[in-house]
Amino acid sequence: MLDTPSQLRTDWTREEADAIYNMPFMDLLYRAQTVHREHFDPNQVQRSKLLSIKTGGCAEDCAYCSQSARNGAKLSASKLIEVERVISEAKKAKAGGATRYCMGAAWRSPKDRDMDVLEAMVQGVKDLGMETCMTLGMLEDDQIFRLKQSGLDYYNHNIDTSERYYSEIITTRTFADRIDTLNRVREAGIKVCAGGIVGMGEKQMDRVDMLLALATLKEHPDSVPVNMLIPIADTPLADVEKLDPIEFVRTIALARILMPKSHVRLSAGRTDMTDELQAMCFFAGANSIFVGDTLLTADNPEEDHDSKLFEKLGITAMAVGCDGSK
Repeated sequence: MLDTPSQLRTDWTREEADAIYNMPFMDLLYRAQTVHREHFDPNQVQRSKLLSIKTGGCAEDCAYCSQSARNGAKLSASKLIEVERVISEAKKAKAGGATRYCMGAAWRSPKDRDMDVLEAMVQGVKDLGMETCMTLGMLEDDQIFRLKQSGLDYYNHNIDTSERYYSEIITTRTFADRIDTLNRVREAGIKVCAGGIVGMGEKQMDRVDMLLALATLKEHPDSVPVNMLIPIADTPLADVEKLDPIEFVRTIALARILMPKSHVRLSAGRTDMTDELQAMCFFAGANSIFVGDTLLTADNPEEDHDSKLFEKLGITAMAVGCDGSK
């Protein structure tokens, strides 16, 4: 079964996924690149921009996050920002080459009083001709319906890690809560963006199981962001040992092989990655990045650096309305 390059399946087993992850490294990269080329132009990368529309004061206790009001980080809470500012920032992002605009709020779930503003943000960004994405935590069914009606293209809701390791990172909601939200968003007709974070002190089995949980959903997520932990002072994971870069590349490759038609996004942590490591991730099947100098509250490579890297690698950015697929 491992000899077949690409299989669009949702019935992967733990044994299969583990065997793929632990293939000889060169064989793993070859297989991942083969799968990637079956479904995408290997020299195109999609660019997204992420804006924090409400920062800090979150009631969740995610151990990695500076925005949690529970874990010791000292980031102050802000109110939901104005629609006009969101549209202004989206225009700048589009001018800089971003085709998808992602808006994230630090809270457990939106209040009904926030929905009119959130809908206006989606509609305003859509009017610019960009794809829209939001990450707002857990949602009620009527909130999902309203976001769908406003034109929301993608909903991001990361599962963060494996079900086994989940309670070591978050105790204020369950792994099942995350999966339930993803299923209800998908059923409403909104595309799913779901991935996780590696380098949080998890075991190899947790990286495999995290991706396996996504690859065995009824439908694969349309986008799979893979984040490398950025240790933040005063959070419980501030001093965690860094993940070996080869393990990170193996994670990217497994995501590509298990979910052949998904956009695999090289997300947080790129500021600490060398050009060579990022190039290896693109070879392993990553075909999406966030642009701009910040990701919510963390640093991100500046656009000039990304442009220079793309030029060195012969990579071009996907245009609006193009997903790079064959």
